Amino acid sequence: MIIENTLAALQELATFKTILLMVVGASAGLIAGAIPGFTIAMAVVLTLPFTFGMEASQGIATMIGVYVGGLSGGLMSGILIGIPGTPSSVATTFDGFPMARRGEPGFALGLGVWSSFFGGIISTVLLIAVAPQLARVGLEFQPWDYFALIFFALTVTASLAGDNMIKGLISGALGLIIATVGEDDINGVKRFAFGNDYLGEGFAFLPVLIGLFAFSQLMSDVRDRSAARKALSDMQEVDIRIEHMRAIKTIFADWINVVRSSFIGVFTGVLPAAGSSISNILAYDQAKKASPNPEKFGTGHSGGIIAPESANNATAGGALITMMVLGIPGDVITAVMLGALLIHDVIPSPAFISEQPKIAYAIFIAFFLANVLVLALQSGALRGFVLITKVRMYVLASIILVYCGIGVFSLNNIVNDMWTLAIFGIVGYVMRNLKFPLAPMILGVVLGPIAERWLSRSLALSTDVSEFFTHPWSLFFIIVSVFSIGFSWYQNDRGIKPWTAWYVPLFLLSVTVPLFIMGGYVRPVIALVLLGCSAYLFYKLPNSVRVLKNPN
Repeated sequence: MIIENTLAALQELATFKTILLMVVGASAGLIAGAIPGFTIAMAVVLTLPFTFGMEASQGIATMIGVYVGGLSGGLMSGILIGIPGTPSSVATTFDGFPMARRGEPGFALGLGVWSSFFGGIISTVLLIAVAPQLARVGLEFQPWDYFALIFFALTVTASLAGDNMIKGLISGALGLIIATVGEDDINGVKRFAFGNDYLGEGFAFLPVLIGLFAFSQLMSDVRDRSAARKALSDMQEVDIRIEHMRAIKTIFADWINVVRSSFIGVFTGVLPAAGSSISNILAYDQAKKASPNPEKFGTGHSGGIIAPESANNATAGGALITMMVLGIPGDVITAVMLGALLIHDVIPSPAFISEQPKIAYAIFIAFFLANVLVLALQSGALRGFVLITKVRMYVLASIILVYCGIGVFSLNNIVNDMWTLAIFGIVGYVMRNLKFPLAPMILGVVLGPIAERWLSRSLALSTDVSEFFTHPWSLFFIIVSVFSIGFSWYQNDRGIKPWTAWYVPLFLLSVTVPLFIMGGYVRPVIALVLLGCSAYLFYKLPNSVRVLKNPN
């Protein structure tokens, strides 16, 4: 049956017109993703009218091409100029840009492209194999669970703070404060407006993001006249080759990071309204925590590129699972795709794969083909992008600023967004000079509104705080958050102080509680395995503590 459905779907897609449309869609997505301010959602929305006259499978395949291309395109600007083209590439800049600046842009781009590809392929396998089972997880989530998930994501601030924890936490708090300015999404009340219409509208996320990342970096690059007249390749030896083989070897050597990040991406994708802006940050954080050299993250470490790029492409597969099986869009992009299916009288449901096998398998195959096409297109275009390193800084800064301005203005067609870009560019420049990390601030701006929205919905349903601890997924993420906050201290003291011997067994014991509450068959079995591991570690605990107290 699977073979018959696959062959039938291939007949639908294996036409010159369909492949050409997917190539055009993937190319458009790459361009949209690479231009700061021009979001993937905007590109997919612009594509929608052109799909009305197509067959359902052909139209959805074209939009999937745009979707996957946009997710991959954001890494190019993020790595080369330090400006994430899309929110899904925010974490890629943390290590991609430093690696490019130290003279390895080809290696950084190779890592990004191949990580995106492998993340997409792993997501495709999961999309085909366990779509209905994963989609049911999305149905289990309620507002309390979503808030706990976002709270867990916010604990990443501790990991992104770097050496100066106090400055990192201040930066994250500023991001959360910025997110509260303007009209409340739930109640419509204006906060911190002080009677000013500009403040009353609030700060749009993308102008803030581009201002903090781009404008501040450009001002830093051109503040010195002699440095502004030089290109990056003049300042140091730059290898402009795309190092595909070296990137592939590095990724295979770090395969656990790829698989873990892809699973994080798929899991985040199946949760409605989560999306790749969260998954790439979570994957980066988990990669840093699992790394034997966490101090190298943020300085141009390969793992810091592999994790977010694997996760953001894998998120697309998770979002498609929710759209197909439940008819619930995982993000704005899949909402548009859902609209395209409904226009063609195709209604997603739990029985969608069995009732509409041709279209369902066409989506599976299109997602796989889109990842292959994007890999080929991006590999061909990267060499041209790397030539950016030969452009003088003052010329490059002027061009980037113009494109940033156009991209920001095109979001809402209002001048206030331009002011936001300039203001936060100056704020970012000052913070860079004062050695405040910008990453926690960006995290607060990205996740702050989402956390507030789900908290408001939770409290609207019930003011009883115990709800956060009685829902199993919420309890799970709260427990993980508590241990995540303390992980930085654990890493610093691991193998030195006795208390660190308690960390892992207590963590394993704690997470078994929500897993048992979830019920079913699989999760209680996982809980029993973790409980056994915890019991063994507790049995070995006295010896571990004794060794740490008496290292000699």
